[in-house]
Amino acid sequence: MADILIVEDDADLAKTLGELLELEGHTTRVAFNGEEGLHALDEHLPDLILLDIEMPILDGPGMAYAAMARDAGRELIPIILSSGYAQIDTIADGVGTEYRITKPCSLDALTRLVDRALIERHPPHPSRSASNEALS
Repeated sequence: MADILIVEDDADLAKTLGELLELEGHTTRVAFNGEEGLHALDEHLPDLILLDIEMPILDGPGMAYAAMARDAGRELIPIILSSGYAQIDTIADGVGTEYRITKPCSLDALTRLVDRALIERHPPHPSRSASNEALS
């Protein structure tokens, strides 16, 4: 199956997501903010990133832009953005990912989206203006 990096600041939710995805046959690693997520990418590139939007230290979009700016394969990893944030579609469009899920979500909806992202493997393509704003 796939190696999935979960970047989520809610420890209980991160544990639950990891257990669910492992029951589906995936291996998971957890980072609790975007900075930890970038370090995890430096250690090993996953097949997929499940990325919360709102986190301390470095938020999800900031991590996504930084990962894409580093290049070396990081820009090719599909990203699923997750949040209870009302503007998830706007943020996901700015990051350039078509994969997004609003929390709370059903476990079935999450596993279907993970499977879809792993099959399609569409990496994010941020809008030029969004990535320039995030990196300045």
